Amino acid sequence: MIDIRVFETAHEAQRAAAELLAAELEPNWSAARLWWGDERCVPPDDERSNYLLAKRTLLDRLDTQPAEVHRIRGELGGAAAAAEYDDELEGVRLGLALQGVGPDGHTASLFPSSPALDERERHAVAVPHEEVERVTMTLPVLAGAAEVVYLVLGEAKAEAVKLAFAGDPDPAIPASLLRSEHGETIVLLDRAAAARLDNGS
Repeated sequence: MIDIRVFETAHEAQRAAAELLAAELEPNWSAARLWWGDERCVPPDDERSNYLLAKRTLLDRLDTQPAEVHRIRGELGGAAAAAEYDDELEGVRLGLALQGVGPDGHTASLFPSSPALDERERHAVAVPHEEVERVTMTLPVLAGAAEVVYLVLGEAKAEAVKLAFAGDPDPAIPASLLRSEHGETIVLLDRAAAARLDNGS
């Protein structure tokens, strides 16, 4: 079952996501273990790095740092970084997987009709991409989270939202395949992203 929550503005949806994250990490971040769902194969100081974005917008602002930060070492290249991350993820079960959705329906670096969608043994794999190679967690790892939370904003995502959350599971829309197997799947949308859902108007 999916819990879809629509907010009037992007700010309200982002605040709701922050509140869910805070509830998961109370009373502070000192016991948290952070993992990246995906990463580009670039150094950690590259402007395209997901790690750098999280460091600037979150980690550098925390009074108490997380107990563990497990970044994907994309600078090693796809195969080596994926193999290392795959080993690190052995035995890990995520408490919360915070996801986005691209206009093409991808989530993490699980792209439409990618062979990575069929991976059931490995925890992380390298993914070719026209911009730069990436490493991503696989569907079983993400779906194993106690809570999967999507935050999707903007009109450009409206069609993907409709296909991902109001349609049938479809490898052409990877976000339609990812639901928590053991807990909740929550979708937080602003009004623009929800515009093509039946309840979006």
